[in-house]
Amino acid sequence: MQYGLDSAAIGALQAMPGFLKVFGYPDTTQPGGYGIDGTFQRLIGSLLTLGAFLSSLVAGVFAHYFGRKAALWSACLLNAIACVIQISTENKVAVYIGRLILGLANGFLVTFSNIYTAEASPAHLRAVMVALFSEWVNIGSIIGTTVTNRTKDFLSKESYQVPLGTLFIVPTILSIGLLFVPESPRYLLYRGDTETARKALENLRGDSLPPEELELEWVEMVKGIEEEKRTAETVGALDMFKATQTGAGSWFVISYATYFFTVAGLTVNDAFKFSVMNTVLGFIGVNIGIYLMRHVMGRRTILMLGAIIQGAAMLGLAVSATVAPGTLAARNCLIAFIAIYNFSYNAFVGDATYPTATELVSTRLRSWSVGSAISIGYLLAWLTSFFSPYFINPENLNWGAKYGYIWAGSNLACFVFFYLFVPETKGRTLEEIDELFNNRVSVRDFKTYHTAIIDEALRDVKERSGVLEKSTVSITENINHV
Repeated sequence: MQYGLDSAAIGALQAMPGFLKVFGYPDTTQPGGYGIDGTFQRLIGSLLTLGAFLSSLVAGVFAHYFGRKAALWSACLLNAIACVIQISTENKVAVYIGRLILGLANGFLVTFSNIYTAEASPAHLRAVMVALFSEWVNIGSIIGTTVTNRTKDFLSKESYQVPLGTLFIVPTILSIGLLFVPESPRYLLYRGDTETARKALENLRGDSLPPEELELEWVEMVKGIEEEKRTAETVGALDMFKATQTGAGSWFVISYATYFFTVAGLTVNDAFKFSVMNTVLGFIGVNIGIYLMRHVMGRRTILMLGAIIQGAAMLGLAVSATVAPGTLAARNCLIAFIAIYNFSYNAFVGDATYPTATELVSTRLRSWSVGSAISIGYLLAWLTSFFSPYFINPENLNWGAKYGYIWAGSNLACFVFFYLFVPETKGRTLEEIDELFNNRVSVRDFKTYHTAIIDEALRDVKERSGVLEKSTVSITENINHV
């Protein structure tokens, strides 16, 4: 939600007269009567992603020593500091510092919320629960765009201070909520705190599972982590290399959609309204995507489908600007194709990316791998945020919507990557996925390969508890049903 709030707020501020009155310059040729310096525009958008890149990069080290909850609390504190700076200053350098600190906070929030959710969720609900990340991003975006649409007509500092003030909501709620949830049981187990890990798992599951199924999940978790420890002597950044969203063009749309609409000739009022519409479409798309991923198709299929639709939307955007530049038809195509892109991105790639990223890594390296993957994504997002104005601004290359050609090609490359290298993990436990990689199972065979770890866990549970064969069959049927 924090990610969505901030993205919506900063994307809209660049077209808000009250904000431009303080940080821009008078320009009667621009909608609203003010312009914005290109360097300032690039930095306020890109410093957030740069900060997130840096904090995601050190996520593995931090998590190894302090855990998931401590990282989230640290992010909440950094977020509060960043918001105070941005709300209280009229100095551009101070704004840059605030954006960088906010990026550090966002990097930890994105990385560790996904890691914790993946490690704490049962296998059959993991994709849905991690995909709720996208759900909350869109809820934040809807709130952010609604607030900025309401304050856009203010000509005082309150026009941007109010939207920035909403960034206090999530850290406050999260800081309190973390008091009532346990640390990740897999993290505790890997650190050797078996008793606390068992209590954490029992706390998370409550009374939702029969005792024998809880025991099965626990035994499988223990066996998986024991096997990891047996086969690995070290835990560090280099271990990731012993055995993504930015390419879809999402950050270009997130950062500059409202400003892009005004450059294309829409009034400030209409630009904000269409931005609200797009966030609502994204929210609808997220929910459809969650349903499809849970009941209809796997992560791999959703990713490939999303790349195709998004690439087609970007291509349509660019072609319309090429064949009919400056016309009403081209402007309508701009609105329509960005709406299609927002819907498909949130329904497909946005939903499936984070479940896939958190599943395809081992427990001992999850914080290192996910943090590094997110940091690379933020680095590319930073490059996108920094260079996009050069392509779309009238005083620079003035490509406008023709910029979509680049992202159409990028989406095609993503499709090829998904097809060749991303396996299907639907319905698998994290320990099963580890076994599949250890056995070097091909992408094509991932879905049908029979793993041994569940069989071993079933035998172990039976031996420990003396359960009759009938009970074992019942457990097996439940697992197969899941």
